[in-house]
Amino acid sequence: MSNVKAPTPIHLLRSHTSPVAALFVSPDNERIYSGDASGRAVLTSTRTLRAIASWKAHEDGFLGIEEWENGNGIITHGRDNKLHVWNRPDEISITSGIGGSAALPGLPTPTLRFSLDVNALNYCRFSLLPTSIIGSTLLTQNLPSASTSTTDSSSVLPALIALPNLIESSEADVWSLPSCKRLHAAIGKRVKTSIFSENGRTGEDPTGANPLSIIMSLHIFETTSSSPQSSKVTPELRILIAYESGDITLRRYANIERQASVEGKDWEVIWNTKIHQEAIMAMQVSSDNRFALTVSADHVVGRYDLTASTLQDSSTTFRTKHPGNACIAIRDDGRVCAVGGWDGKIRLYSTKSFKPLGTLKYHKDGCQALSFVTSVSTTEQPEHDDHTDEDEDMSAEDNLKRSRWLVSGGKDKRIAIWGLISFAKS
Repeated sequence: MSNVKAPTPIHLLRSHTSPVAALFVSPDNERIYSGDASGRAVLTSTRTLRAIASWKAHEDGFLGIEEWENGNGIITHGRDNKLHVWNRPDEISITSGIGGSAALPGLPTPTLRFSLDVNALNYCRFSLLPTSIIGSTLLTQNLPSASTSTTDSSSVLPALIALPNLIESSEADVWSLPSCKRLHAAIGKRVKTSIFSENGRTGEDPTGANPLSIIMSLHIFETTSSSPQSSKVTPELRILIAYESGDITLRRYANIERQASVEGKDWEVIWNTKIHQEAIMAMQVSSDNRFALTVSADHVVGRYDLTASTLQDSSTTFRTKHPGNACIAIRDDGRVCAVGGWDGKIRLYSTKSFKPLGTLKYHKDGCQALSFVTSVSTTEQPEHDDHTDEDEDMSAEDNLKRSRWLVSGGKDKRIAIWGLISFAKS
């Protein structure tokens, strides 16, 4: 990989009148979701670059937005202490020009399916595990549906969602969707648990290795484990939590016989480490859940091996020349990351060596949100059965170019789309 000349955005979206706070690109690369500081959400087509839907989703600023149920559902999370699940509206024909205003009349509004009351004091966005083996097991146990739900839960893909605890912002909860039942409460509560020490030996930590500071970011995921006594492989639930103190902790749920827990019980600490001296501003986990990256107000980027079982193997520190970072994104192949700075610049790095790959300059103020699209190769031909208009059909070359996009959102109320090179070794 080598440094490349910084390109200019290939497209600009002016759909928001407030700073852009959250971004998400659908896995099929068809839709860009964005949320701003006023609570407005916009859904944009990547084919036409026109708004498909625009609606007031929250009474305060956005924390996160994401698709669910293969694109049929939309999850939004706001600073108004609400998490909403919406039905995605059908796309309609828009005749405005490219990048047209999201305030156009006639745009559909998603219908609200159900909501959760959440704790948004620490501005930590949700983490979604959309297709959970453990969640599937829970649904077969006939968990009660939420009273506000209007959808038959048996027809919906199960999911687990992690959020800060309703009362204590230093602890985490895990809920099931669409049942809206809390399965695990107060993860990270100061209870006696095991932790790997500096020398790799397991010992008892009476404090629970809880940094006693609020959660800034979290990620819930599943992996597999097997016991020495049995060759049977079973799913295991884990959660990675980043704190205001600069600490980051990886935990596993040890009691596979019980599907729920209270007061953080049975959540064992695998390792806890601290790279940053400032609050962790953002954390991103690779698509295969093998490693995570964090950024902070300092000039350090932390890299964490989520497959490591000892503390000394878990983390690596990369020192950059640029302090003050607000967001980070990892390309789905895990090779390239983008870091958004308070200065509005976006810096690209190799995730393995952290060699700089280039700097993107457009935003006049802080870059607050980043999202890579899903990569496709020249041999992959995505199917788009819901797009039959010949004028909107995309060639394989157009799909390949789109798969190299990086989308950024800033305090300047703009969304920039960047066309990157593959960064493959020549």
